[in-house]
Amino acid sequence: MFKRDLDLEKRWSKLLTGLESAVGKKPKDLNGVLFLIGVQELGKGPHTFSKEQKQDLMHIAICKVLSYAGFYELDFVDQEGWPHWKLVKELPHIDLLEQEKLLKLQVLEYFEKEYQIEI
Repeated sequence: MFKRDLDLEKRWSKLLTGLESAVGKKPKDLNGVLFLIGVQELGKGPHTFSKEQKQDLMHIAICKVLSYAGFYELDFVDQEGWPHWKLVKELPHIDLLEQEKLLKLQVLEYFEKEYQIEI
């Protein structure tokens, strides 16, 4: 494993520990963190969501974190308060492992920029 990958995993572990302190439960994986970001970005607080809404929350989170790298920008917020994003730059064609690394890096940047958390 490269030093860069080790650094990413150390920072990721630190984020998960911080989220556990903040929300009372440690997210199991990247999807759990993305779900939390989606709920936060929706801004409706704790809620019971349908399976489809949970998928939409994950999409909101992915678009939000990838917006920091210039891939998406907010298009509009609908009448129910759900944000809608548009793709503005093609995503790179990379394998699943690299996709996960990219998302983790962007999630870390999200928490650093949105909450001024040094990770």
